[in-house]
Amino acid sequence: MTHGSRLVDIVQARIEEFLGERSSIVRSISSDLAPLTSISERFLSGGKRFRALFCYWGWAAVEGHGFDPFASEERADTYPVVSAASALELFHAAALVHDDIIDNSDTRRGAPAAHRLFERLHADRGWAGGSVEFGRAAAILLGDLLLGWSDELLDEGLDRLSDRAAARAARDEFIRMRMEVTAGQYLDILEERAWLTRSEEEQRARAELVITYKSAKYSVEAPLAIGGAIAGASTAQLDALRGFGLPLGMAYQLRDDLLGVYGDPEVTGKPSGDDLREGKRTVLVALARERLAPGQRRLLDELLGDPALDPEQVRMLQRTITESGAVDEVERLIADHVARATAVLSDASLTREAKSELGSLANAVARRSS
Repeated sequence: MTHGSRLVDIVQARIEEFLGERSSIVRSISSDLAPLTSISERFLSGGKRFRALFCYWGWAAVEGHGFDPFASEERADTYPVVSAASALELFHAAALVHDDIIDNSDTRRGAPAAHRLFERLHADRGWAGGSVEFGRAAAILLGDLLLGWSDELLDEGLDRLSDRAAARAARDEFIRMRMEVTAGQYLDILEERAWLTRSEEEQRARAELVITYKSAKYSVEAPLAIGGAIAGASTAQLDALRGFGLPLGMAYQLRDDLLGVYGDPEVTGKPSGDDLREGKRTVLVALARERLAPGQRRLLDELLGDPALDPEQVRMLQRTITESGAVDEVERLIADHVARATAVLSDASLTREAKSELGSLANAVARRSS
């Protein structure tokens, strides 16, 4: 068993333990609340757990020794960081539930999105009112519940940390992450609607701002900083973790942008070209618009964001973007960001084992297919 798979197992066990405790409380209020807990459990099973892994290795990079993946039990001093890593996964689940509502997505990881599950529940039970409205309202509440639970789980771990300054620093990093990802989400929905009022020169810079705050910081940089803070990282160590994390987070989201247009639905769990139907104003789209002739640019702008795009229209847009050279440019950007990230590790005052694991994670993030 590898470090990564053992870590994922430990985080999953912590999440299941926590959900079991909270589920019993929720169900004691009313049996009608059972869907909240069952859908929570579904959203929190499986996944690559990148945020949890980055949190753990941010801690191990400073703390000096991790756990033995072959040991039968984890050490007690890993409880704060494992709890924080698990809290990040709950926060991520909350963000996905809300993101799917905002994007009006039908699926998540190849299964119905949370609001669609609540819609189906409403329709199957024959309740009054509209299924769509009920599904959206119930999913908003589910996301809020998961968000609150992520705070509870984080605090459970930090309460066991003897270094109270480190606990406060980790909590501050979590609060900052939560604010930044909310700001990034707002900028994302703003750009989908306000792009017409932006100059051509602004479009790429604004797309980069969105991915910095909506994804790059919260997917990689913040988990690393939270883990490092729990271990009592120095300013120089936190700077190194952030210097590695931000460019890698950019590479992570740029890969996600490519998958949103070209990903295999059997692998991504999302329909092919989903970002095209949702009208995402990504760096990929901005680069394509810079390179397209005026007529092609107008056609892209007219079709982007049409939820009724048929498969042939999706394929046509995919070809147009590819032939513009934007895909090759994004691949170059991904490689450059990964190179910048890994260069930071070479001189950083971090543990050798963590540097090795973070280098492996960098490759996994940049080359993933889902």
